[in-house]
Amino acid sequence: MADINWSDERGKIDRYLSALEITDDKGENVSPDDGFSLWKKWTSELRSEKNILYLIGNGASASIASHMASDLAKNALVHTQVFSDLSLITAMANDIGYDEVYATPLRDRGNRDDMLVGISSSGQSKNILNATRVARSLDMTVITLSAMSPDNPLRAMGSLNLYLPAEDFGHAETCHAAVLHYWMDLVHIGDVRLREGRPTADRS
Repeated sequence: MADINWSDERGKIDRYLSALEITDDKGENVSPDDGFSLWKKWTSELRSEKNILYLIGNGASASIASHMASDLAKNALVHTQVFSDLSLITAMANDIGYDEVYATPLRDRGNRDDMLVGISSSGQSKNILNATRVARSLDMTVITLSAMSPDNPLRAMGSLNLYLPAEDFGHAETCHAAVLHYWMDLVHIGDVRLREGRPTADRS
């Protein structure tokens, strides 16, 4: 195993985050500031209309999805939902198939004005791709986060697509978490007025 050191690791993460590419549903490039501003706008509108923000992923990406769902619900007052409850996801996988664990409930519950955030380091996970297709068929707003191959299929499926050129899962997951926290902070910090009269304990 090659020697690694903290300076090199930090440098890799900085390079990957600096190389973030955002494209729209036509494949046109969008600047990071414009992309995040649009994502924040859509999220604020979703919250105002009391619609649902779904977040999905596998493995570490599922953990990141759950983490962000809780942060957004607690700190930004967004109605969030994940489908990673152990009983639900194992029942769906056993009865229907793992490729449909997100697509099937989304097909049953999703609505046009909802939003799906799909997280996949490879951009090739079948269950994420299937759910994304369902969301697009329902005319939902779709945000994709992917890494590794620039030609991964997920990268071409969203209303906004955020791609980081990380070459392995660990760096992809770290960068995706940073991107998602930044988005959440934009929504949260930009809406301090909503917290008047509510506890303001620091996020944990």
